[in-house]
Amino acid sequence: MGSEISLGNPPIAITLKHSARAKRMSLRVSRLDGRVSLTLPKRASQREAMAFLTDREDWLRKNLSAVSPLQTPAFGDQIPFMGRMLMLHPAPIKRPMIEEDALILPQGPDRLLARLKAFLKAQARDHLAAACDRHSANLGKPYGKLTLRDTRSRWGSCTHAGDLMFSWRLIMAPHDILDYVAAHEVAHLAEMNHSDAFWTTCARLYPAHKSARKWLRTEGNALHRWQF
Repeated sequence: MGSEISLGNPPIAITLKHSARAKRMSLRVSRLDGRVSLTLPKRASQREAMAFLTDREDWLRKNLSAVSPLQTPAFGDQIPFMGRMLMLHPAPIKRPMIEEDALILPQGPDRLLARLKAFLKAQARDHLAAACDRHSANLGKPYGKLTLRDTRSRWGSCTHAGDLMFSWRLIMAPHDILDYVAAHEVAHLAEMNHSDAFWTTCARLYPAHKSARKWLRTEGNALHRWQF
């Protein structure tokens, strides 16, 4: 468990974490939510930490200004869905539906986030299952279970048993990005590594994998800023 200190005015909250493995101080700003953490060697004092932070306050504020704020969807807002923006509209209906550039949901703002998240997860499962079925058939190797999570460190994974896991937030990315992640994880059914043989297999399933990987590096974090 880390302690918390503040720096400057307006104050910046910073979590201090002591680590027996750390040989020097390491400052990190999360690109997802703007949280700031400072990892310290085990014997470093809070006074040393504050001096370190004061020297880097300008750098820290510059990096924090580049982090987009978290967003909680509301009726009238637009959210990304398969690479395009859909306006959220309430209507006297029982199930969500898409009409042109609108995502129409049952009335009641108190249930909006739960209904929206459930809709996105259901769409993600359908599209990921279809993509995995297609890539698995092309590879000639079946997969096991398909599960969805809200992971931050990875977009998908494949176990040695052949089970696949994906972030349901992929449904907010363009469809070719979702398709690439499905191909990537299915390729692990043949190669449980990231060797040259793996990338050859991945390229056979999804030739444009380099551009898709670049999109995830540059644009993927934005999908995590939506709060449900």
